[in-house]
Amino acid sequence: MMLHPGPCEPWPIDPSCCDLPEDADPAEVERWQRVATSILWALSGRRWGPSCPLTVRPCRRTCLDSYPLAVRWGTVGPWIPYLGSDGQWRNASVCGCKSDCSCGELCEVRLEGPVHDVVDVTVDGEPLVPEAYRVDSANLLVRTDGECWPTCQDMAAPCDAPGTFCVTYRIGLPLDEAAIAAVSELTCHYVKGCGGNSCGCGSNRKNLTRLNRQGVTMEMADPTLIYSEGRTGLPLVDMWLTAVNPYRQMSPSRVYSPDFKRPRRTTWP
Repeated sequence: MMLHPGPCEPWPIDPSCCDLPEDADPAEVERWQRVATSILWALSGRRWGPSCPLTVRPCRRTCLDSYPLAVRWGTVGPWIPYLGSDGQWRNASVCGCKSDCSCGELCEVRLEGPVHDVVDVTVDGEPLVPEAYRVDSANLLVRTDGECWPTCQDMAAPCDAPGTFCVTYRIGLPLDEAAIAAVSELTCHYVKGCGGNSCGCGSNRKNLTRLNRQGVTMEMADPTLIYSEGRTGLPLVDMWLTAVNPYRQMSPSRVYSPDFKRPRRTTWP
């Protein structure tokens, strides 16, 4: 599975953001809409979605995952020793043990996130109702119907067979009004320019920085400098990129610390 899959469909646009030509071909508009979506997705840090649906075969996260120093010996029996945060050795039961943030065992699986939404969850080939699970912290699929996720599954069997556990979901942050305005402006810019007008990608002065005529001098921004900084020169687009990706990161950052436990919050539904 790709770490950061791109959007599956072009982002929606608002035609009121610009005046598209009346004779604009809808197929051409959709083509440049896809181009604008791909460019803005990359320039904004490859975090926005939704991606195409992904089907994964997850492994259940046990309560002992919260103890990085736990000794996991498969021959010890029902008790496993671990070193607590106070430096004392204790025994943890492999059945029904409690996590550090729940009164009981919290049955969950970790997904590659951020999770945009969950399309389908099947256990033993049977789909679960959406009320049987939720998403916490953007990437933890938590069982909420009193049951637990399977501890193992038949990886060789298809998802509709008994003894399997499959999750189909989409990745990416949800789009807001600012993102829609940005992709609308960039799409209209491409449609107008590539249609033969004086602006957009068909501009004849794309490398022009200074114009001197009849005693009048005009200074223009260097487009090569703008592009090298990950900007487009369009107001709405660049304001959105500055707001959501001020440090011009090319991909989401990933940080792990065994000493820091992130707070839990429900992010879907």
